[in-house]
Amino acid sequence: MKILYFAWLKTKLQMNGETLPWAAERPDTDSLVTWMQERGPAFAEVFSDRDVVRIAVNQEYIIGNTPISEGDEIAFFPPVTGG
Repeated sequence: MKILYFAWLKTKLQMNGETLPWAAERPDTDSLVTWMQERGPAFAEVFSDRDVVRIAVNQEYIIGNTPISEGDEIAFFPPVTGG
């Protein structure tokens, strides 16, 4: 899976993105976020409040838990406001 980070998430994690192997124990976005929280202090901080992190799967904004598959692109970004 290709993982992308945007805005302050990218700054806090000190990376634009990474490639992670798909794993059966992370079959959906909720389990992926839970796993991310366990990766270390910076990840725990970034993913501590799920209300301030939005997710897109294959460039489609999602709401709620969504299945993910090998080869998916997962993007994490802050809420966006319009004006």
